[in-house]
Amino acid sequence: MKAFALPLFALLLVCTGAAAEPKKMNEKPASSSPQRITFGGGCFWCLEAVFQRLVGVKSVASGYAGGAVPNPTYKQICTGETGHAEVVQLEFDPQQIGYDKLLEVFWAAHDPTTLNRQGADHGTQYRSIILFENDAQKVAAEKSKAVAQADFKDPIVTEITPLKIFYKAEAYHQNYYNQNASQNPYCAVVIRPKLQKLLHKGLIKE
Repeated sequence: MKAFALPLFALLLVCTGAAAEPKKMNEKPASSSPQRITFGGGCFWCLEAVFQRLVGVKSVASGYAGGAVPNPTYKQICTGETGHAEVVQLEFDPQQIGYDKLLEVFWAAHDPTTLNRQGADHGTQYRSIILFENDAQKVAAEKSKAVAQADFKDPIVTEITPLKIFYKAEAYHQNYYNQNASQNPYCAVVIRPKLQKLLHKGLIKE
């Protein structure tokens, strides 16, 4: 009996391994996992409203990044002395929307040629910035920036830098346009026209 025990056990191991293999083959590739990217381009209320209207973007959080002050408050950000920019951090499904598409919308959603300014908003906290999380995002951002330059007369001044840490903004800044569109004149005068322009270009959905 012992003479047959080892071969039988080995056969069972082979069969078990063969049965487990299809399960591995059916696992989703890493590229299908949600990815993140962080953009700054003026007031984060604007960019939040824009990227919320893209199919494949799963979540958008307004916050602060790019500076050195830990756990900054909105009051501190408004001084322009924290080094942080107002940004939005996106979580997106790469099988539904590509990073290149997000970059296309980013360039169209603000003026990347104005240094530390978007419209009437002045200060380093309103600078144009892309905060990447890996080398692939860095390369894609730099390539996209070079391509986008053809659409602007003045040089693009967008900063492309690695993300060190993202601080989520206060709760009342989240989902701001959707909750305040009929109450805050800024939404009607600044954000709504921007959304309408991007809708007209076919870059976002209602």
